Amino acid sequence: MAIDDLRANADEGVVTDDPTNPGHVPILPPPMQRLARSTLAAFVLTFVLSRVFVLLIMTRRMPDLFLFVGQTHVHHLNYGIFLLVLVGGWGVFSPPESNRAKHWAAFLYGVGLALTFDEFGMWLHLGGSYWQRASYDAVVVIGALLALLAVAPSIGRWRGRQWAVAAAIAVVCFIGLKLMGDQLAIWTPIFQRLENLGPKV
Repeated sequence: MAIDDLRANADEGVVTDDPTNPGHVPILPPPMQRLARSTLAAFVLTFVLSRVFVLLIMTRRMPDLFLFVGQTHVHHLNYGIFLLVLVGGWGVFSPPESNRAKHWAAFLYGVGLALTFDEFGMWLHLGGSYWQRASYDAVVVIGALLALLAVAPSIGRWRGRQWAVAAAIAVVCFIGLKLMGDQLAIWTPIFQRLENLGPKV
């Protein structure tokens, strides 16, 4: 294969015969994997910051930043929904062409996902506490899917080593969710008392 063809295929995200990584065909083409990494980074960062800010506001260690319209508290899942709508409209009606614009779209998409699924339990059950277990489960699932898109090879090319790693990750996630559930059973009542004492979320 000529050098020019290799460069053209690389620009188009086509996987070629790479002697340093033979047989590796990712789920997404390399340019899309880089976008998935931007989305994953934004998703994890926004989720962590959301939880930290809410906890600091409820313990009155930072100013109350919650938005109220009249007597209605506008939950931050609404910010996420509107952000997802804007990014979706951007992608459908005026798709970004430059790499920089694409990465911004991917980053904003991750922020919107995190803001929305951070309160997944509340919109699933149409109410309840901010600290519901369902929200954590949803965030773990979404994060795992984004990580697969960002780094995993095509499933059709998996061999014994890849399946073993996937099985190990599944076991770790299962045990982690079980342990997280046990810890949440201890900490959720404490968080709920803080929620009742602090500004309403």
